[in-house]
Amino acid sequence: MADDGCMKRKIISTDLEVMGGTPCFAGTRVPVQTLLDYLEAGDSIDEFLQGFPTVKREHVVTFLETAAAQMVASAH
Repeated sequence: MADDGCMKRKIISTDLEVMGGTPCFAGTRVPVQTLLDYLEAGDSIDEFLQGFPTVKREHVVTFLETAAAQMVASAH
């Protein structure tokens, strides 16, 4: 799911020894899917960050910006 730009910023990491290789926010054991689940349920970014203090706001914002840019680019 992460593109080269996202990986260069070390926003997402995958490691078989951390959550079985599930894409997580870098330096944490918090799966990126958890953020998406929170947002889908109508929770705010602040609520997500309160529940997962190891994730930095800049990581969430960069992830969402990267995902949005990929969606726009793929629509062309």
